[in-house]
Amino acid sequence: MPALDRQDEPVTPAPAAATSAAPRTAGRLRYLILAMLFTVTTINYADRSTLSIAGDSMQKDLHISSGELGVLFSAFSWSYLIAQIPGGWLLDRYGSKKVYGAAIFLWSVFTMAQGAIGFFAGAAVVLLFILRFVVGLAEAPSFPGNSRIVAAWFPTKERGLAAALFNSAQYFATVAFAPLMGWLVVTMGWEHVFTVIGGLGVVLALVWTRVIHPPRSHPRLKPTELEHIAAGGAVVDMDAPTPRQATRAEAATTGRQNLAHIKAMLRNRTMFGVFVGQYFINTITWFFLTWFPVYLVQDRGMTILEAGFVSSLPALCGFTGGVLGGFLSDQLARRGLSLTTARKIPVITGLLLSTTILICNYVSASWLVVLIMSLAFFGKGLGALGWAVMSDVSPKQIAGLAGGLFNTFGALAGILTPLVIGYLIDATGSFDLALVFVSACAAMAVVSYLVIVKDIRRLDLTEL
Repeated sequence: MPALDRQDEPVTPAPAAATSAAPRTAGRLRYLILAMLFTVTTINYADRSTLSIAGDSMQKDLHISSGELGVLFSAFSWSYLIAQIPGGWLLDRYGSKKVYGAAIFLWSVFTMAQGAIGFFAGAAVVLLFILRFVVGLAEAPSFPGNSRIVAAWFPTKERGLAAALFNSAQYFATVAFAPLMGWLVVTMGWEHVFTVIGGLGVVLALVWTRVIHPPRSHPRLKPTELEHIAAGGAVVDMDAPTPRQATRAEAATTGRQNLAHIKAMLRNRTMFGVFVGQYFINTITWFFLTWFPVYLVQDRGMTILEAGFVSSLPALCGFTGGVLGGFLSDQLARRGLSLTTARKIPVITGLLLSTTILICNYVSASWLVVLIMSLAFFGKGLGALGWAVMSDVSPKQIAGLAGGLFNTFGALAGILTPLVIGYLIDATGSFDLALVFVSACAAMAVVSYLVIVKDIRRLDLTEL
């Protein structure tokens, strides 16, 4: 297989004058693409968090225990994990536009269906588990798809902020939708949380088909912008059609090749360190997505409506930290620091801040708890540059597969975190050990990037 261009080498040569003038004259269509990714990811995470907002009311109406709620929280991540590698392969095989667009529509329909669970009270837990499971299957291509699209549309020195922005949508989802979902629970019933959020996703799936295209086939992309992003390291031919003969030959050996590539990525020190780091970072994410609103209601005595609004404050800080982390990383790279240093500084600094979540066990004032949680989530956002790193290091030919394997580790955290916290609460009657667990995971993420991850650069398949 032919070697790939280095990340910092131009894919398409450009005259020096044109390159220097490109930021002013090339065009800005790539930012419309990024806005679409941000919007889709916001709805994606709103779908994931519906159960956390509706959870307390559902527990009372459907007689669900904390342990069962933990199982339901984890149902999404079981299938999300299982489907990551197949989802990544589908992206590589059929392209981001088709696979991702179908995924948005399917996960939105399955989310809407959860609003009907109340009609099947006797089997509510089983049916809700199944629906959360299929939502996870449908959402599997989302973040690998985001990573592929950013790698195709953005030059290397713009990619950190671009990846940070779509990743920060997970926090913005809580800012934008937690108050709305809390209001829906109180005024209309928990069922409408699912139907409203799912309905928005169905509409968004239709918009996706008009906005998203590969760079070379986008009807609105100017030649100057295509030249600019290609010269800066964007993988503009990622979804280019492959010759029919090559497709047939690939089909005969796809399974063996994918398995060999997965083993090779796990043996590569840098990629393995990024994978492990993502597991620990996602532990923090899943605490905030699942148990945090329940913590505010059950451990801090807030109402559901209050919890919905208060949940948005740490999420707003997480969003701010996420955007700032990507911006700082790109600025450090532009000022001459190596890409490795530019990515690692925000990651390590932010995750160290996240360990402060442990302090909540030693304070009683609710406002102080919210302040500490906000600081911890700001740090998590600042340090959550894993998808930017994946866009930097993944071999072009298997970018979807690499993103799927990366997200498999994150999905594993999505399975274990709700379960561990749920059973810790059942066993101890408090959230104290749960916060110790989350803080320890933040510390282990720091270790992963300090000790395991080495140079951050575009890898060649021949190096794996």
